[in-house]
Amino acid sequence: MSDTVQASPDAAAQNTLVPVTVLTGFLGAGKTTLLNHILTAQHGRKYAVVVNEFGELGVDNDLVVDADEEVFEMNNGCICCTVRGDLIRILGNLMKRRAKFDGIIVETTGLADPAPVAQTFFVDEDVRGKTRLDAVVTVVDAYNVIQTLDESPEAVNQIAFADVIILNKTDLVDEVALATIESRIRSINAVARLHRAQRGDVPLSDVLDQGGFDLQRALEHAPRFLEDTSHSHEADVTSLSYEVEEPLDAAKFQAWIGAVLQEQGADILRAKGILNYAGEDQRFAFQAVHMMADGGFIGPWKEGEPRVSRLVFIGRNLNRPQLRRGFESCRAK
Repeated sequence: MSDTVQASPDAAAQNTLVPVTVLTGFLGAGKTTLLNHILTAQHGRKYAVVVNEFGELGVDNDLVVDADEEVFEMNNGCICCTVRGDLIRILGNLMKRRAKFDGIIVETTGLADPAPVAQTFFVDEDVRGKTRLDAVVTVVDAYNVIQTLDESPEAVNQIAFADVIILNKTDLVDEVALATIESRIRSINAVARLHRAQRGDVPLSDVLDQGGFDLQRALEHAPRFLEDTSHSHEADVTSLSYEVEEPLDAAKFQAWIGAVLQEQGADILRAKGILNYAGEDQRFAFQAVHMMADGGFIGPWKEGEPRVSRLVFIGRNLNRPQLRRGFESCRAK
């Protein structure tokens, strides 16, 4: 949907939906290595895997370990354009065999823009009714990332869209370089949880069962990310964060954010927030990909937790003061 934010199923209903992890990252970052780590780990779960490769002949499918998981391959097109219909079709077919797996992993081609993949879980009613986007996980090649970010807007977008970033191949660079790399990554996406790794070996708790975007968890992981800082860099992608302490008027917020996404959606890669609506005892989780928005109540506020509304935009050409004024105008009176 492009102009309103409607409530998704409540928290209990969300638990019945199949979690989907989108695994992305630039060419050579180590996505397949991480995927194989997930599939061979002793976690007692089964995953259906969707592998996308650009080109008529698939290779990635042959690189995925011989596991019990079912592997579906989409060829001759990037998942971010012509193949999205195939993704919807495969997800639909998977739902007919729901009892055979606990979750789905979608590995995109290294040149993919993650936006249309994420949008699939917003705009297709059948997909929304049966699955939930658990997280976009982006694998980053620590050794090559600086040059890649300078040369490739796709790599910038992959980091900007991430809920979780796996900084891979950290054994190939020193600590000073890692600090510079992490600063560069944070200038693009201050919200994502960031984990260092070698050869894709990370605790599965860092990748799976992320519960969708959780702003509170992001605050716990990086308490300073909501500070009002600006960044200027190669792709003009910035993270803008806002807080409103007073309760919000739900109708005002929906009208405002709908207009923002309609007018600026092309430049808004991700928008995410936890909102305190006046008259409601539950937290409202909001997220958007370009012009597509979704939201729903995710349970009560914790005892003693400040009921502060927090909203994050990640994108290009964003007007910080204008967005701040608009968000603050949504206060309930």
